[in-house]
Formats: sequence, structure tokens, C-alpha cells
Amino acid sequence: MRSLRAGGLAGIIAAMLPIVLAACGPATGGHDVAAADTVRVLAYNIHHGEGMDSVVDLARIAKLIRDVRPDLVAVQEVDSVVERTGGVDQAAELGSLTKLNAAFGSFMPYQGGAYGMAILSRWPIARFENIRLPDGDEPRSALSGIVELPRTGARLRFVGIHLYRTEAERLGQARSLEEQLGSDSIPTLLAGDFNSEPGTAVMEHLSSAWRIVDKGEDSLTFPSYGPEREIDYVLLRPSRRFQVLSERVLDEPVASDHRPILVELAVTRR
Repeated sequence: MRSLRAGGLAGIIAAMLPIVLAACGPATGGHDVAAADTVRVLAYNIHHGEGMDSVVDLARIAKLIRDVRPDLVAVQEVDSVVERTGGVDQAAELGSLTKLNAAFGSFMPYQGGAYGMAILSRWPIARFENIRLPDGDEPRSALSGIVELPRTGARLRFVGIHLYRTEAERLGQARSLEEQLGSDSIPTLLAGDFNSEPGTAVMEHLSSAWRIVDKGEDSLTFPSYGPEREIDYVLLRPSRRFQVLSERVLDEPVASDHRPILVELAVTRR
């Protein structure tokens, strides 16, 4: 009699379970991962390809990128046909070495060429824009591109950033970027070198409108050898369109003076 009652109860629970799950929705915090695109994002200040050994070597930067298979890469401190790095168009060269689409955004003329940042993308980059920011000790811009995600067809905005130099200058640059991006509904990733530690005025300001991806215990990104500070980040908005699947700081102490960060996300259609 006891076992018969237990079996009946189990049958009732089994019958009811699909109904309960349907009412509750997916067990992913409201994200339908099955109907989402997975996007791997890398943020890396490459110090114009010059490593801690004082050697300029884009090939080892490109190898690191290939090895972690990102879909989108925000690259800071990039030279374009500059004397100090042998006149190489570094954005184009990284694109060629990684087989990713590349775009360069200039901050300023430098040594016969230009100095700025790049974004790399596995997918074609549409509506590319180099957004001018208030000048600090050096001119600054943010590099923005729109990509179409392959599974859902949703648009995603990817913005590379390198804020500089004083906290007041960085805060002005962050506010200007938010104003110029506006408040449209396109899910947006903001990645790069913020030159700002957690809890500073810049990061506190940004946290009011953006989700700052938590790196966990191993969060320090600068310098690459014996890191002491967390100044590189991936931010996202609106939070409801993203689920963070994984995040980590890559332990690469030689190729640049920063450690790169890798974040894997699920991006939903709505």
C-alpha cells in the first residue's frame, strides 16, 4: 500500500512537471538561451604590439587571438603606418593574421601615420563610426560598429574604448560617449581599457546604465607581469538581452603590458 501511494504521487508529479516549467519559463534568469547567439568577446590593449620584452611582435598577439577564438575583439593602442612599428598597418595586419574583419579608428596623427584603436569581427562590420570624444592629455575617440548575429539575425553594437588620462578627463569622455550613443534599443557591448579601477567615479557613473561583467577573483589586468590593477572591462546594455556564460582574464605576461579579458555571452533576440 505504501509503495503504491508513492508510485501514484510520482506519476502525478511527472504529469504536472511540464505544466509547471512552462508557467515558470526557462531556468536561465529569463533568457531563452536556445533562441540566442553565443558571442565570444576579447578586450586587449596590445601596446602597439610591443611586449614586456621590448619586442614588437604582432604575430604572437594574433596567435593569442586565434587560440581563444573570439567573435569580436576590441584592440587598444594600435599603430597605423607609424615609424616606431615599421610602417605597418597594424589593424589590417591583425585582420589578415586572424582572418577577422578589421576596422581602425584614429585618435591622432603620429610619426608619419596614426595612433588609435581597432575592432575585429568574425562577421561583417556595418555602420562603422569613429566617435570623437573630448580631448584629454591626448585626443580620444570610441570605435563603434554594428554586426548582425548569425542565429537570430539581431543587430549588435560593439564599441571599443580607451579612456585617458585623468579621472576628470575620463569621466567627461564616458559621459560624451553615452550622449552620442543615445538610448536606442540595439544591444551594445562596450569593451577596452578604461584606465579606471572599480569604485572610481568613472566606473560608478557607467554602472548606472551598464552592467559591468564581473571577472571573479582573478580580475587584475595591469601590468601583465605581476598585475596590480583592474582597468580593462567588458560592459553591456540592456542587461535583459545578455547572459554571461563565462569570463576570465588570460594569463599572458609577455606579449603586451596588459592582460586580455575574454567573455562569452548569450545574446537574445529580445
